[in-house]
Amino acid sequence: MGDGDARAERIRLEEEPRRQDRHHGGDGGGSGAPDLISHLPDEVLGDIITLLPTRDGVRTQALARRWRPLWRATPLNLQVDYGLCSQHTNHANLATKILDGHAGPGRCFTMPGFRLRNRLAMVDGWLRSRALTGLREINFSYSTVDPQQQQQPPPMPPSALRFMATLRVAKFGYCEFPNEVAPSLKFPHLKELSLVEVTISEDAVHGLLSGCYVLEILLLERNVGIGRLRISSPTLRSIGFSGPWAWEGSEAKFQELVVEEAPRLERLLPLHPNLGPATIRVMRAPKLETVGLLSAAISKLEFGTTAFQEMIALSLTTSMATVRVLALESLGPNLDSVLDFLKCFPCVEKLYITFNRLKTVKNARIYNPLDPIECLELHLKKVVVNYYRGMRPEVDFAKFFVLNAKVLNDMYFGVVQSCNDKWIANQRRQLQLDNKASPDAQFAFDKRAAGNSLPNFRKDDPFEWFDQQYFLRLARILD
Repeated sequence: MGDGDARAERIRLEEEPRRQDRHHGGDGGGSGAPDLISHLPDEVLGDIITLLPTRDGVRTQALARRWRPLWRATPLNLQVDYGLCSQHTNHANLATKILDGHAGPGRCFTMPGFRLRNRLAMVDGWLRSRALTGLREINFSYSTVDPQQQQQPPPMPPSALRFMATLRVAKFGYCEFPNEVAPSLKFPHLKELSLVEVTISEDAVHGLLSGCYVLEILLLERNVGIGRLRISSPTLRSIGFSGPWAWEGSEAKFQELVVEEAPRLERLLPLHPNLGPATIRVMRAPKLETVGLLSAAISKLEFGTTAFQEMIALSLTTSMATVRVLALESLGPNLDSVLDFLKCFPCVEKLYITFNRLKTVKNARIYNPLDPIECLELHLKKVVVNYYRGMRPEVDFAKFFVLNAKVLNDMYFGVVQSCNDKWIANQRRQLQLDNKASPDAQFAFDKRAAGNSLPNFRKDDPFEWFDQQYFLRLARILD
């Protein structure tokens, strides 16, 4: 081979990796197939990177030359948790390194259950980083199990509130809110606000809510310092709430929630009724669709001029035909009480009942077709009974719906683990399933689900604790 040929071969060999790199979008050609992802526009690749967990987003720099500058130019998604690193100290140090190496802007900053350990200055430094400028989502919470923490939760750094102008989602947990700044806070784009185990004054909550102009989702769970809360919002669609744990002291009890004016409210969810509030008043919510879990732990319950005291109707003068999903805890169970709720909410399609056997109630009631209940005649399609043990009051309660719900599709019983096939067969006879009022109704007993009665705030149907397809398969087997 001559000098010219040798030089040409050397150039070809040097050029080959670069040629393959161009052909495969920069992956070095190792796969032998085109890298179609790398041919996407930078904007699309940036969206992919920012939606990845932090650790995976950083690693995209090693994929190929094409990807190297993208992570630093993509809105930062920083999760300071064990997904970043299994060692707590190391993931704190990694967070600092990532923030120092990224130019911003920020998309999401997540710090759930962070063990503070005298790192308040470090956390404040993170929140002041230019890499988080323009942040859209924040999930900020200290750990509740740090042995070095005092009983009083640590203060939230004021820097956590510097993103007011850009935040869409804000979740704060186990910290002391800076009450003095609440009246001046303005969140023009905030759609979701969660306060969980936060120490905050009643006035601060009212001030905070008044500065949220487009808020749609509000979660207030186990916070300390709220006694009475009045809500008026033209934008709120979902409210989940509960009082603090009992050991926080009687002076910290959440006593009353009043929904004064909520023209778009669709979901009202007491998450832990036994923790409060003891009084719930809904004055105007014309689009309310989902209500519950309602319990005798709620001493006073009012919807317009309809009033209940510990689940017993005092007056039934207001009817709310918009409600489609209703969840109740029934003592006894008490059929009369439940039917009064169905008169208040005559268009309920899904009824969730949790039995609580604190007293014995006779439920042998004859349905009078001359005094029909609209819900049973036209609307009720699904009934879910939780903690069903098959005792006589429970059988009579459930049988009433079997024999009188004209458009029922599904009735589901969450039973205890000790129930066997023989017991289930006997229950089917006692419930008179062969005489069901709805020819299309299906019935199923399931030992997996007993005990799940509290709402899941994040689900479309907060009370659906079983798989619908599994229910249908189980119902067909039993039939």
